[in-house]
Amino acid sequence: MADNYLEKKFEELQARKGGTKHKVAASNPSLDSLLLRNRSYRGFDNSYKVSREELVKIVEVCTKIPCAKNQQALRFKLVYGEDAPRMQQYTKWGGALPELNLPFKGTEPTAFIIICSTVAENKWVDIDLGIAAQSMLLKAVEIGLNGICIGAFNKVETVNEFALEHEPVLVLAIGKGAENIQLTRIKLGEPQAYYRKDGVHFVPKMGVDDILV
Repeated sequence: MADNYLEKKFEELQARKGGTKHKVAASNPSLDSLLLRNRSYRGFDNSYKVSREELVKIVEVCTKIPCAKNQQALRFKLVYGEDAPRMQQYTKWGGALPELNLPFKGTEPTAFIIICSTVAENKWVDIDLGIAAQSMLLKAVEIGLNGICIGAFNKVETVNEFALEHEPVLVLAIGKGAENIQLTRIKLGEPQAYYRKDGVHFVPKMGVDDILV
């Protein structure tokens, strides 16, 4: 359902009554809407160049989210423009579809966010990492972008390439998504691996009844 559904219905009602249209403030996207749009993209519109300003907006959410012991140990390296291929070369994509060698040439992301930790990685850092990564990707969707978490990357080469002072623990690829991604419902015990068919990327997801214990 469109985020401005109520606004449109109100205007239609006023038009039928012959009254003056009163503009209703557009609502923000619902959390459910953002979650559904927040898919892991492995192909992007390479002509769209993500700006530093957009990346800063995405990272800024990390100044508002909770973290374990309020330690705020995560740091963020922005990679964009001509530097994006420098990060791309050290990443591996689509582990369930190795035969495709994703992303396809010409569909690489135009920006990355390298997430680093100022302390040795532990369960608390990993909890913070999950909260931060999801929050940033939701923000990316809110501003019209898309992304994916990449855990398969060469840490040593990444540190050397960007002269990082702290250990990189995760990489976010950011860009304008250019794939058709659909969720498909499965039952507990059925195959969970994502797959592609007729140009559509399918992501199997269990229903709520299967995840309640």
